[in-house]
Amino acid sequence: MGIFDGLPVSPDKEHLREEIAKVDESWAAARFDSLPHVVHILTSKDRESEVQFLKEQSDVVEEVVDEVVHNYHSGFNKAIQNYSQILRLFSESTESIGVLKVDLAEAKKRLSARSKQLHQLWYRSVTLRHIISLLDQIEGIAKVPARIEKLIDEKQYYAAVQFHVQSMLMLEREGLQTVGALQDVRSELTKLRGVLFYKVLEDLHAHLYNKGEYSSAALSLHEMDDEVPTTTAVVFSMSNSQSLSRRTRLKGDNQFGIHGDGSYRTGSIDGGSSFDGPDEEGTLELHDEATSDGHRVNGDVKIVPREMPTWLQYSTPDEFLEAIKKSDAPLHVKYLQTMVECLCMLRKVAAAGAIICQRLRPTIHEIITSKIKTHAELVNSSRSGIGQAARPASAGLHFMKGQLQSYQLPKQKRQNGISLSGTLLAVSPVSPVMAPAGKAQVAAKELLDSILDAVVRIFENHVVVGELLESKSSVQMDMNTPKSMPTDVNWNTDLEASQVTGGYSIGFSLTVLQSECQQLICEIMRATPEAASADAAVQTARLANKVPSKDKRNGAEEGLTFAFRFTDATISIPNQGVDLIRQGWSRKGSNVSQEGYGSAAILPEQGIYLAASIYRPVIQFTDKVASMLPKKYSQLANDGLLAFVENFVKDHFLPTMFVDYRKGVQQAISSPAAFRPRAHAAASYTPSIEKGRPVLQGLLAIDYLAKEVLGWAQAMPKFAGDLVKYVQTFLERTYERCRTSYMEAVLEKQSYMLIGRHDIEQLMRLDPASSCLPNAFGQSNIENHASDSENLEVELELSDLLLNLRPIKQDNLIRDDNKLILLASLSDSLEYVAESIERLGQTTFKAPNQVEESGKNHHQRTTSAASRDLASFADEYRKLAIDCLKVLRVEMQLETIFHMQEMTNREYMEDQDAEEPDDYIISLTAQITRRDEEMAPFVAGVKRNYIFGGICSIAANASIKALADMKSINLFGVQQICRNSIALEQALAAIPSINSEGVQQRLDHVRTYYELLNMPFEALLAFITEHEHLFTTSEYANLLKVQVPGRDIPADAQDRVSEILSR
Repeated sequence: MGIFDGLPVSPDKEHLREEIAKVDESWAAARFDSLPHVVHILTSKDRESEVQFLKEQSDVVEEVVDEVVHNYHSGFNKAIQNYSQILRLFSESTESIGVLKVDLAEAKKRLSARSKQLHQLWYRSVTLRHIISLLDQIEGIAKVPARIEKLIDEKQYYAAVQFHVQSMLMLEREGLQTVGALQDVRSELTKLRGVLFYKVLEDLHAHLYNKGEYSSAALSLHEMDDEVPTTTAVVFSMSNSQSLSRRTRLKGDNQFGIHGDGSYRTGSIDGGSSFDGPDEEGTLELHDEATSDGHRVNGDVKIVPREMPTWLQYSTPDEFLEAIKKSDAPLHVKYLQTMVECLCMLRKVAAAGAIICQRLRPTIHEIITSKIKTHAELVNSSRSGIGQAARPASAGLHFMKGQLQSYQLPKQKRQNGISLSGTLLAVSPVSPVMAPAGKAQVAAKELLDSILDAVVRIFENHVVVGELLESKSSVQMDMNTPKSMPTDVNWNTDLEASQVTGGYSIGFSLTVLQSECQQLICEIMRATPEAASADAAVQTARLANKVPSKDKRNGAEEGLTFAFRFTDATISIPNQGVDLIRQGWSRKGSNVSQEGYGSAAILPEQGIYLAASIYRPVIQFTDKVASMLPKKYSQLANDGLLAFVENFVKDHFLPTMFVDYRKGVQQAISSPAAFRPRAHAAASYTPSIEKGRPVLQGLLAIDYLAKEVLGWAQAMPKFAGDLVKYVQTFLERTYERCRTSYMEAVLEKQSYMLIGRHDIEQLMRLDPASSCLPNAFGQSNIENHASDSENLEVELELSDLLLNLRPIKQDNLIRDDNKLILLASLSDSLEYVAESIERLGQTTFKAPNQVEESGKNHHQRTTSAASRDLASFADEYRKLAIDCLKVLRVEMQLETIFHMQEMTNREYMEDQDAEEPDDYIISLTAQITRRDEEMAPFVAGVKRNYIFGGICSIAANASIKALADMKSINLFGVQQICRNSIALEQALAAIPSINSEGVQQRLDHVRTYYELLNMPFEALLAFITEHEHLFTTSEYANLLKVQVPGRDIPADAQDRVSEILSR
C-alpha cells in the first residue's frame, strides 16, 4: 500500500511493513463502506477465522500507529515550545518598538533645536579626517621606494609598476605638490622608473627568446608538475560600494590609498575613492603579514582564493588581472602580456620597441650559433661510441631513410673482385655523403629542422608582443588625435603605429628572422649574394617594412632592398630611453659584420646539393609562420624564405644539377665497357641486383643516376616535373645508345627483318610461348585463351613461314656468339631498367607524406603527367627488351633451319646401323649447348625457355617435311634419322628451363613418322585407320611416295589412303 511506504518503522520491526501491505486497499479508502465487509463475514463458512484475521490486522495497524507516535512525539513537543517562544518574542518586540518611537520623537525635538552646531561639528570632523589622511599618505609615500625595490628583487614587476604609477599620480596631487619633504621621494621614483624599465625590458627580452623563467621551453622541463604556480587574489564586496569612476568630494584620494607601512588601499584610478562613507572600515588592506590561506576577513571585505600566476601575487586587483585570470592562454603568453602591460603603464613602448629592434638580429644570430655549437657537441659525443645508439632519429631522418632507401648503392662485386659501386660513384656528380639519402642531407635537414623550430617558437612570442604593442599604439593614437582634427585619407597609419612602437612590428621581426635563416641556408649551401639571382632579391625585398617618404603621401611607397640580409635602419631612441642607456643597454648597431654560424662543424659536407634537404623544412616553417600571422601580414609568409629557396632552386640548383647529371649520363653510356657483358658472370642467373644480376654497366649507372635524380624530385615535390623531364632526357639518350648497340648486333640480319614483318609479328604475339614476355604498352601478349589445337595451328603456321625461307644463308645469321650474349644481357638490363622506372614513378609521385604547396591541383596534374611519361619510357625500354628476345628466338630457329636443311641434300641409303648422329646435328646440338651456357648467366630461366623453346617445333616440322624431298630411304636411313632426333632431344632436354616432356613428345612424333616407313602397306593402312588424325594427308601421302627397299606399294595406294582419310 503506497500510503504506508513513508511510515517511520524501525529496522527491527520491518515485518510490520509486510503485514500492513497485506491489508486490503478498501480499508484505507477515503469513504469507507463497512457493509460489504459485514456481509462477507456473515456469509463466510468460517466466521470465527474471518473475525480472527481482522483482529490480527487491527493489531498490526495499532502497532504501526504506536511506532509513529513514538517517533514523532518529541518533535511535536519541540515544535510547540518553539511556537511559544516566537509568540513571546513578537510580544516583547512590539513593546520595545513602542518605547523606541517615543525616544526617537524626543531625540528629533532636541536635534532640531541645535542643527547649526551639529553641522559645524560634522564639517570640522571631515576636515580633520582629510588632514589625517594626507599625513598618512605622506608617511606611506616616503616608504614607497623601498617597497618598490623589494618588489623588483622579488621579480614582482607588475606590482612594482603599480606602486610607481600610483605614487607618481599622488605626488602630482594639489595637496602634495608643495610638500618639500617629498622632493627626494620624487627624484628617487624618477630613477626607479628607469630601473623598472630596464628590468622589465630585460625580462621581456629573455622571454621573447625563450630564455626566461616562464618561457615555454623552460616550462616544458617541468611537465611532471601539473599544478600551475598560483597565489591568492582578493575580491571585495561592500553593501555601499559604488562605481570605480565615481568621485567623492572629501573622502578618499586614490585607487591605491597608501598607508604608512607602504601597503596600498583600493581606490579609483583617477584619484577618487571607490567608496562613499564617513569612515575607512571598508578599505582593503594588503599587508605582507596577510594570512596565506586566503580566508582573512577584515571589516566588510571578504578575501576569496583565486588562481593567479606567481608573478602577480602582490599585485593589486584591476581589470588587467581579471583578464589574466579569465584567460585560457598558456603561462608564457600571460607573462609576455604582463611585461607589455608594464611597459605601457611606464609609457615606454617606443623605447622598448627601439631596443628590441636593435637587439633582434644579434640575438637571433647568437641563438642560432649557440644551438649549432650544442648540436655539434652532441654529434661529437655520439660519435665517441657511448651515446650513438641512443640518439633518436628525427621525423625528417625517418622520412629520408624510409622514402629513399632504394637509392643506396648496390653492394655487388664481380667475380674478379672489382666493385661496381666504385664505377657508379665515378659516374654520379655527388658523393654518397651528398646523395639524396646521404649523411650530409640527413644532417642538414635535422639541423635546419631544429633551428627553424626554435625560430618558430621565438616568432610566436614576437607575434604575441607585436599584436599587444600595436593594439596599445592604436589606442594611444586614438586618444592623442583630436576628433575635430581633419584627417588625411592617404595618411599612412602603419607609419604612425611604427613610430609609436619605436619601429617594432610583427613584419619587422619576421623580416629579420627570415633574413638570419636565409644567411644560415646560404652558408649551408655555400651560396653568396653574388651567386644568387636578382630575382631572389626582388622577391624577398617585400619582406622589409615599406616606409614612405614624408613628401610622398599619395600612395607611392618605396620598399627596402633585401637580398641575403636586411640592413637595419638606424633607429633613434626617444628621450625617454636615455635612462635605459644609463642602465647598460648597448647601442651597438646590428649592422656590424657577423661571423658565420659554424654549420661546417656538423655537416659532413656543404654545397648546393643540400638545397634538397633544406626545401621541406622551409615549407614547414612557412606553413607554421603563416598560421601564426595576423591577416594583414599574411603575404609576408609566402614572399620570404620560401620564395628565396624556390627561386634559388629554380635559377641555380636545377640548372647545375642538369649539367652535372648530363655529364654523368654521357660518361656512363660512352664508356667502352658500358655495353660490354661481364666477362666473369655467375654460373647461373640471379634476379637480385644485390646478389649479382648481370645488368650492363652503362644501364646500371643510368638506373642509379635516374634514382638519384628522382630522389631529388621526391625531396622537392614542387620541382618534380622539371626533374622528371631531366630523367626523361637522360633515359631518351640512353635508349638511343641501347638502340644503337642493338642495331649493331642485328643490322642486315634475317632474324631482325623477320620480326618486323606484320604476319610473323602477329603469329609471334599469338604464340603461347610469348606469355613469358613482359607486357609492352599495357597490352597482353596473348590476345585470347586459345585451345591446344589452335595453339598448335599457330605454331605450325609460323614454322611453315620460316621453313619457306629455305635455303638459309649463313651470312644472314648472327654467327658471333658475343653479339647474341650482348642481346641477351641487353634484354635483361633493359627490363631491369624498365621495372625500376615504373617502380620509381609510383613511389615518387604517390608518397603518403608528400608536402603539397599552393597550386596543389596543378601540381597533381603535373606529377601525374610526369608519372605517365616515365611509364611510357618504361614501355619503350621493355619493347626493346622484347625485340632482343624475339631476335634471339628467331635466330635460334633460323640456325636450326640452316642446319636441318642439310637433311634434304643427303641420301639416307645407309649400309650399316647408325652409331652417331649426322654432322649437321652434332654441329647444331653443340651450338645449342654452347649458346645456352653462355646466355645462362644473363637471362632468366623462362626467357631461356623462350629463346631455345622454338627449336624443337622447327626441327620436328623440318624433319617431317624433309621426307617429301627424299627419293629413297632404307631401314638404316630411318634409324639414322631417329638417331638424329634422339641427339637433338638430349641436347634440348639438357637446358633446365625447357620442358623435356614436350620435347620428347614432339620428337617421338618424328620418330613415329619415320618408323612407319618400315611397315608393310597393309599394316600402314591399318595404322592410318586407327590414327587418321595423327598426321596430315600430305604427310601420309609422302610416306607412299618415297622409295623404301623391300616395301611393295600397290598402284591404288593413294586412292585407298584417301578413301580412309575422307571418311
